[in-house]
Amino acid sequence: MSPVFPMLTVLSMFYYMCLRRRARTATRGEMNSRRAIESNTRALPINVEIVQYAKEVLDFSSHYGSENSMSYTMWNLAGIPNVYPSSGDFTQTAVFRTYGTWWDRCPSARLPFKRTPSTFCSQDYVELAFEEPVYPTAVHILETYHPGAVVRILACSANPYSQNPPAEVRWEILWSEAPTKVNGPQARQFTPCIKQINFPTNLIRLEVNSSLLDYYTELDAVVLHGVKERPVLSLKTSMIDMNDIDEDEDEEKFGCGMDTLNKQFSIVTLREWPTNGYFDKLPYELIQLILSHLTVPDLCRLAQTCKLLYQHCCDPLQYIHLSLQPYWARINDTSLEYLQSRCTLIQWLNLSWTGNRGAISVSGFSRFLKVCGSELVRLELSCGHFLNETCLEVITEMCPNLQELNLSSCDKIPPQAFNHIAKVGSLKRLILYRTKVEQTALLSILNFCSELQHLSLGSCVMIEDYDLIASMMGAKCKKLRSLDLWRCKNITESGIAELASGCQLLEELDLGWCPTLQSSTGCFANLARKLPNLQKLFLTANRSVCDTDIEELAANCTHLRQLDILGTRMVSPASLRKLLESCKDLSLLDVSFCSQIDNRVVLELNANFPNVFIKKSFTQ
Repeated sequence: MSPVFPMLTVLSMFYYMCLRRRARTATRGEMNSRRAIESNTRALPINVEIVQYAKEVLDFSSHYGSENSMSYTMWNLAGIPNVYPSSGDFTQTAVFRTYGTWWDRCPSARLPFKRTPSTFCSQDYVELAFEEPVYPTAVHILETYHPGAVVRILACSANPYSQNPPAEVRWEILWSEAPTKVNGPQARQFTPCIKQINFPTNLIRLEVNSSLLDYYTELDAVVLHGVKERPVLSLKTSMIDMNDIDEDEDEEKFGCGMDTLNKQFSIVTLREWPTNGYFDKLPYELIQLILSHLTVPDLCRLAQTCKLLYQHCCDPLQYIHLSLQPYWARINDTSLEYLQSRCTLIQWLNLSWTGNRGAISVSGFSRFLKVCGSELVRLELSCGHFLNETCLEVITEMCPNLQELNLSSCDKIPPQAFNHIAKVGSLKRLILYRTKVEQTALLSILNFCSELQHLSLGSCVMIEDYDLIASMMGAKCKKLRSLDLWRCKNITESGIAELASGCQLLEELDLGWCPTLQSSTGCFANLARKLPNLQKLFLTANRSVCDTDIEELAANCTHLRQLDILGTRMVSPASLRKLLESCKDLSLLDVSFCSQIDNRVVLELNANFPNVFIKKSFTQ
């Protein structure tokens, strides 16, 4: 037989596989920006495209603004554009809390979890509701300052305005890319090529990573294009990319991997081989070390190969540190139930972003901690909206060794529930950013948790007297190294004096947007004299910071690495030069909107101190 015929057979099989896979995945390749597929497809029947702006902001992980205003908040993403096509720093936009790598290079920085998939790089998110459910054809994101932070766009099958909650909530990735550096801070309309999905949606989620940005990214509006009827695509295809026969890495990691966790990593029937090949010659510990580099979904798949590897993949030593945040959309009570027997030795657990919209119940979370909480040292629960008072009570009872607790943006926890945290006297890190903690509960926590080293109270708006809180910290929390008081509205020079006298180990202090502090009282100079170990000091938007304060910092805080004095009118170039000459480790200096520091001064300082990132923001 001619060698041509076997080749034709192979090509036919290849073409059949391509078409079969295309049909199975609802022709996902046509809309994917990473697939070079040229198609003559056309939609049948023809639908009128609906164009709509976000109606409402449903949820988000952080924002720069206050809980009681609209400036720099995520709520600005609802409705028509306020700023676009203008570029610059505008209060009418949506801004996340952090940017760059500065927050990873300060005393409060947390160690990363191992085994985080390389495809998951999201740091923040915002969820937007639209009026009409549609099959998305395009998503336009209007970025007005330092674009390039959006790394993932997702669509949800649940209709937030429906009276009947769905039995199953599905999330599909419309588009995903690694963070990229965008040249220049100018405004742009970002319109990535999105994947077609097989359900209508009016709930879109943006995930961002700002690590490559030189300043805060600002988003103005999101526009959803779509049709009411699902497009039917023909199969007339002129060329198929070779990559189209490979499994989409993001979808595999995001979807099928956790389905495997729920369905196939429980009890499986495995074929028993007479030998395990070279694995029989390897020490148990060496196999464990090799498997420690796999992600959780990869462990699930490997466990299905043979009994030996199933035993290794189920060993609790593989789950000492476990982050389920990358799989937030697939984690539910069933996932936690299957993981229980493997997490009896777990010490670090990250459930941030998980469990929302009924995926994790209070009873499911409680059952898991009752089995797996005894050795927990670190528990991350950021944006866990399923948490209530019962959950906090279970945490304090079942986790006696807990040292780190992150409840950032858990804004559904009732105020009285935070009293339970005072029972965990071993706490060293407590993050209560954007929670409803009240003064009485916080005083109790400070009184009984004297080992605290890192405390975040940013945007905690229900605390009436921050001076009393600062006094308690000064008296009880002598080991405090970092303190976040971002946007606390009523702390005065009295509270700052008590804090500086009692917490002299402080290395990081955020007093950004604290309007009741005035330099004329000597509070900032007193801080500089009492806290010589300061490495990070944020005095953002305090108009009263003056040359005297900067000179005190230069004289006393020579280890300073990050300083934010955005918005002051009273700091001169001369005092900044003294600071830069004295603080050799300084790497970040934000002088945005400082009226005496113009672009010429910034250029001069940059030339003389090239190792310092000097930021000067602008508005057009």
